[in-house]
Amino acid sequence: MSCVKEACRKAFQSQPQRLMAAMYSCVIQVPADALGKMYAVLGKRNGRILQEDMREGSQVFSITAVLPVVESFGFAEEIRKRTSGLASPQLTFSHWEVVDVDPFWVPTTEEEYMHFGDKADSDNQARIYMNNVRRRKGLKVDEKIVEHAEKQRTLTKNK
Repeated sequence: MSCVKEACRKAFQSQPQRLMAAMYSCVIQVPADALGKMYAVLGKRNGRILQEDMREGSQVFSITAVLPVVESFGFAEEIRKRTSGLASPQLTFSHWEVVDVDPFWVPTTEEEYMHFGDKADSDNQARIYMNNVRRRKGLKVDEKIVEHAEKQRTLTKNK
């Protein structure tokens, strides 16, 4: 049994690992004057616009977008707050989508360091998703607690 288990593990690890993210289909009714603020909220939460339609005889747009489920917590409240209550979203589960970034990728060559810099993995979306799930489940997360430890700050009052 252990030989089969090891063979399956090696087969899975031979290909780059990818995460699957659940996606919501988001239909938003928003007037024309709050359209920019709605785009800002969707962009901040990694949403993608699929379709835009304007209702005839009114200034109301019907926007269809996809939004990752992990980014959707608090989405309705934020979009209503940013648009002063003018936008009304409706979220329904749509599909699963592969996050096309390897969560374990780190730059190895000099070219990659020059192109991405030293903090190349800081905005790796797959790693952020993975660490959030691990943190929520109480598992170990590999991250630095202190980012720049050059100065020491004394919290006691100087006398």
